[in-house]
Amino acid sequence: MKNKYTLIGFALIAAILFGWMYFMSPSKEELAKRQQVQDSINRVNRERDSLRQLEQRETEVTVQLADTTATTELDSAALALKQANELTEKFGVFAASAEGEEQLWTIENKLQKLTLSSKGGFLKQVELKDYLTYDSLQLISFDTATSKFDLSFLAQNRVINTSQFYFQPYMNGKPYTGGDITVAEGDSVTFAMRLLTQDPAKYIEYVYTIRYDNYMLDFDIRTVGLKDIIADNADYLSLDWAVDLMKQEKSNDRFADESVYYRSLSDKKVEHLDVNKDDDETVNNKLKWISFKQRFFCNVIVAKEEFLNAKMTVKTRTKAENPRYLKSMATNISVPYNVEAETNTIPMQLYFGPNHFKTLKIYGLDLQRQINLGNFFLIRWINYGVIEVFNWLKPIGEKWNYGIVILILTILIKTLLFPLAFKSYKSSAITRVLKPEMEAINEKYPKQEDAMKKQQAVLNLQRQAGVSPASGCLPALLQFPILIAIFRFFPASIELRQQPFLWADDLSTYDSIVEFPKFLGMDHLSLFTILMTITTLIYTYVNNKQMDYSSNPQMKPMKWMMYLMPIMFFAIFNNYSAGLSYYYMLVNIITFIQMFIFRKMINEDKVRATIEKNKKKPQKKSGFMKRLEEAQKQQAKLQQQQRR
Repeated sequence: MKNKYTLIGFALIAAILFGWMYFMSPSKEELAKRQQVQDSINRVNRERDSLRQLEQRETEVTVQLADTTATTELDSAALALKQANELTEKFGVFAASAEGEEQLWTIENKLQKLTLSSKGGFLKQVELKDYLTYDSLQLISFDTATSKFDLSFLAQNRVINTSQFYFQPYMNGKPYTGGDITVAEGDSVTFAMRLLTQDPAKYIEYVYTIRYDNYMLDFDIRTVGLKDIIADNADYLSLDWAVDLMKQEKSNDRFADESVYYRSLSDKKVEHLDVNKDDDETVNNKLKWISFKQRFFCNVIVAKEEFLNAKMTVKTRTKAENPRYLKSMATNISVPYNVEAETNTIPMQLYFGPNHFKTLKIYGLDLQRQINLGNFFLIRWINYGVIEVFNWLKPIGEKWNYGIVILILTILIKTLLFPLAFKSYKSSAITRVLKPEMEAINEKYPKQEDAMKKQQAVLNLQRQAGVSPASGCLPALLQFPILIAIFRFFPASIELRQQPFLWADDLSTYDSIVEFPKFLGMDHLSLFTILMTITTLIYTYVNNKQMDYSSNPQMKPMKWMMYLMPIMFFAIFNNYSAGLSYYYMLVNIITFIQMFIFRKMINEDKVRATIEKNKKKPQKKSGFMKRLEEAQKQQAKLQQQQRR
């Protein structure tokens, strides 16, 4: 029974529980509402967790940024310290000047515009104000992009090259903070560029003194307080200067002599490197100056005392960035240095200007010897005289035209040579008068073995006629040095540069009237050269008519050679100075006029009568004729012995 009641009790409890659950369970609407509430709670919890995570990440980033900034500042400071240590290690006391920004200052006088750079402390550019290039651009002495000026020495076991450092401008011993400078008339300006060390009282200084109307400027290198810094065994400093010269003229004359020139201090001899090819030379003698010369302009460095020695180079690079590139020139100079002195001054000068004979001569340094007026002393001295006459006529050229100056110069020279020309023409006239007698001698001695007899007979005839064998050629030989001197004078005369005359716009270069693709080495035709060639051919024709080639058959080829020579000269002169061709054309024209005058002055009938009269007089042999006859006799005997 007990078990039965127990089961009934459990059944009632179960029925109560199921009934409660049935009646107390929520409806579908209540379940949906509860689910919506739960979803909202879950979404809020997720957003709260995301916000916490975002705040945590922001906090972490902030900490990281703070750490990174601190690290960067430390790294920058360390890097700056490292770089400073490296500069100090590399440049020693000059480390403070190893970094900077390039600044430029312009100093302008009447003749030049000089641009100085803080980088290296030297001239960045030199403009010659009174001159232009052939295509009307500013005339700059050298290529500013490739020029180099460097003073090098050993300091604290380091090689110091000043071109690597930044200089500071000074004027009157104080830092200069102004701008460009203009030199007033009659005044001069002294401007310094200092390479400072860590101690401002110790420095290297380039001191420039620019005058108002002078192409030459003073340039001093000073070392102050560097006695214990520069090596104590340094008895010289090394100076490197290199430039690329620019093309300034329309044509490059073959006699432009563009090269490195220099003058030794001991024998005062002016020499130069090869002008036709790349060349270099080391001169161990003391030097006075070194020049980078082109046709009409030069850059010169002058030692007021001496340069110990120098190595010089001239070359032409096949490829150059600048389309106006002409030639590269460089020199390495040893300048004296006193290691015992607390302050050293190395006085020098710099010339940037024209190759004008009178301008260069006034400095008393033989700079004018760069102008090639002829290597032979006689040719050179003739040109010295021509220069004086040309300078005397210069006012006419400035007022009127240099073509008129050349005309007057030609007339003066031909007037000076008139007596020699007259004597030469008179000798030719006598030779023409003697032509019948000469032909008779040729008929009398037709054989080759009688050549000595024929020559003896000709000499006797000339002696009877009062004609010297040298009377015809000697006047021509005496005129020849002047011919060569003028050939060197005109291409070197800067006075003719960019001077127009008639159709020529520049008498210093060719006067092109026709241009064409290059053919046989020519790409144009010069009218003055054509006129010179035509007048030369006419003169040759007239002269050949007066010459007697029949008396000497061996001379007949010369007749045709005389016609070929003007054609050959045309190919050469076509690229030369129009002023030179114009001069030779005038010479030919004036020669025609002289020949007309000579014909009026010399009557061949009177000459024949004089010859006949001389034949009747006893002829006294000159010493020259006696020696000549004796030599001919000895030669005749020698020929007879050889036949045996």
